[in-house]
Amino acid sequence: MKKSFSLIFISLIIQSIFLSVNAQLTVPPSGGNKKASVSEMIGLTNVIINYDRPGVKKREGHIWGDLIPAGYTDQGFGSSKAAPWRAGANENTTFEVSTDVKIEGQTLPAGKYGFFVAYNPSECTLLFSKNSTSWGSFFYNPSEDVLKVKVKPVKLENSVEWLKYEFTDQTPTSAVVQLQWEKLSIPFKIEVDLVNNQIEVFRKELRNKLGFDYKNWNQAAQYAVDNKVNLQEALLWSDTAIKFGGNKDFRVQSTRAAILKELGKTEESDAVMKSALPNASMQDIHQYGRQLLAQKRYKEAFEVFKMNYTKYPNEFTTNMGMVRSYSALGDYKNALLIAKHAETLAPDKLNKDFVTKAIKLLQEGKDIN
Repeated sequence: MKKSFSLIFISLIIQSIFLSVNAQLTVPPSGGNKKASVSEMIGLTNVIINYDRPGVKKREGHIWGDLIPAGYTDQGFGSSKAAPWRAGANENTTFEVSTDVKIEGQTLPAGKYGFFVAYNPSECTLLFSKNSTSWGSFFYNPSEDVLKVKVKPVKLENSVEWLKYEFTDQTPTSAVVQLQWEKLSIPFKIEVDLVNNQIEVFRKELRNKLGFDYKNWNQAAQYAVDNKVNLQEALLWSDTAIKFGGNKDFRVQSTRAAILKELGKTEESDAVMKSALPNASMQDIHQYGRQLLAQKRYKEAFEVFKMNYTKYPNEFTTNMGMVRSYSALGDYKNALLIAKHAETLAPDKLNKDFVTKAIKLLQEGKDIN
């Protein structure tokens, strides 16, 4: 029995060896092409492009329209009889985004796609296929296209030897991807909805351990009101921040007040701020006064600045608050009187220069705000 088992075991090892003969050793990509990957975070969206990099290899002038034919071609292999270029070499190029994006103004849902290009010297067609696993474009099927956009190719002054993808023209919510090879660039713009993506991230994160800190609920609510979106849910987030321990935090209360104001509930907003002021810092009160000035609510701003000044009479900030509020009310005489005192309290040259200019304006009978 033991002998029989040993023979079976040896036979399995031999079979394994013979099968492994067909396995290939690891070598560089065929044709000397280089494998590459480039990624960028646009806002909160991860964009990843995986591709193989063919070289020009002394074929200048014979890449576009020759090696890469115009339009769609029958490559003589695979099921596709009208295939675009694989936008690279070897395996097909893949394009992956972690959230929905817009490509040249058109929506592309989050996911991983096969990326192809139908080249034309005047206008290229970019194709994003839900089939991201096939080899090259030999099996390209137009019915699998998720998005098709047209872009203008751009001539380059200097030749790019190895094909590359590069992110350029970045902004907080967009970037341009450039496919560059030889003396041609094929650019396309990616745009993300940063605000709504951020709101969605907040929704998910507030459901885990981050949701046990009232400051995180307030941060989410403040972001929503700053961007004037999702206000009803932001009000619920603000309520949660208060219930979780932020009831005496002035910033939590001021966030709630700001949301109520955006919802048109001005009286309720003012009541929240009035009850929150005793818990506010000198700087918080000053900023609230500035907000009221910006809203042209001069009398209310004066009361806020006066409260701050009474509590902290020898601070540069509170003195300047009174200067601003007197000036806004047109009382340049009292504004000038306090401004001269504020000048002696200025903490640095920048602030002192500001007060000097303010004094000059007040002497001319002009509002400093």
